[in-house]
Amino acid sequence: MAKIMKISILLFLLNFWFAFSPAFYFHSGEREEKCIIEDIPSDTLITASFKVQQWDITTHDFLESAPGLGMFVTITTFRDEILMSKLYGPQGKFSFTTHSPGEHNICLQSNSTRLATFGGSKLRIHLDIRVGEHDLDSAIAQAKDKVNQVSFKLEHLTEQIEHIVKEQNYQRAREEHFRMTSEDTNSNVFWWALVQTLILISVGIFQMKSLKDFFIAKKLV
Repeated sequence: MAKIMKISILLFLLNFWFAFSPAFYFHSGEREEKCIIEDIPSDTLITASFKVQQWDITTHDFLESAPGLGMFVTITTFRDEILMSKLYGPQGKFSFTTHSPGEHNICLQSNSTRLATFGGSKLRIHLDIRVGEHDLDSAIAQAKDKVNQVSFKLEHLTEQIEHIVKEQNYQRAREEHFRMTSEDTNSNVFWWALVQTLILISVGIFQMKSLKDFFIAKKLV
């Protein structure tokens, strides 16, 4: 029992530290595309859910939902590779797995086929993005006994630990890349300063020699 309690506490702490991803919302206009940039390591599962609310000019408030309205969801990498492009309804869930590390663009755009009837409606889009997280609650709900529940929790904990290690390796690789870039920049600055110094010394010597030759030609020395 004590072991199960320790596992539950560790799982809660890891969930709080790593998988915690509060939902947020943003406003969008008719046919306006809004993108969220996520810097994600490779082979990482991304799950997200969204809900669209439409502005009601009568009540001057956002309605609970936007029936009949669709949202285009497009996922692209920093190389403009399209991982997913799909049309959803006013709310939905989607997931994808990254193939390469780097920035990924999660873009949402409404289909304005019915927005004209709403008088150029303004939309509020609620978006919840979770990185490296599987649906643990549904798996636990299907478990028939405590052993299976603990087994699912252990598998979920193992997946999160693996993802944390993957995230750390990704950040380490980025830090190494930035360090190499910084060292190359410092080296280039050093050599450029050295070249400038040599040019200034050469110009000074040339000017002194020219001035000396001028004085000799004019028999001033």
